Amino acid sequence: MKIERTIGNVFRDLGFGAREAESLRLRAELMVEVRRLIRSRKLTQRAAANLLGVTQPRISDLIRGKIDLFSIDTLVNMLARGGMRVQVRISGVDRRRRAHAA
Repeated sequence: MKIERTIGNVFRDLGFGAREAESLRLRAELMVEVRRLIRSRKLTQRAAANLLGVTQPRISDLIRGKIDLFSIDTLVNMLARGGMRVQVRISGVDRRRRAHAA
């Protein structure tokens, strides 16, 4: 078994460009939080759709992990409608990761 050291972003490791990988990472984190919200409140897809201001098929897409169908804005808005507060933390990239991002 060959083990490779990660760059720190699974999407970057999979070959996506630095910008796209970061967007995918952020969307994935937000999707996990929306799914966690739905699960913690034991909502049906229909009830989740009503609460989050989207259609039931959109909730189905989210549950199925169709990340390409969701923007960061959409996911943040869904979390806000669910009573969640989203905070963004910005940090610098260390030199090793910066070399890989280019």
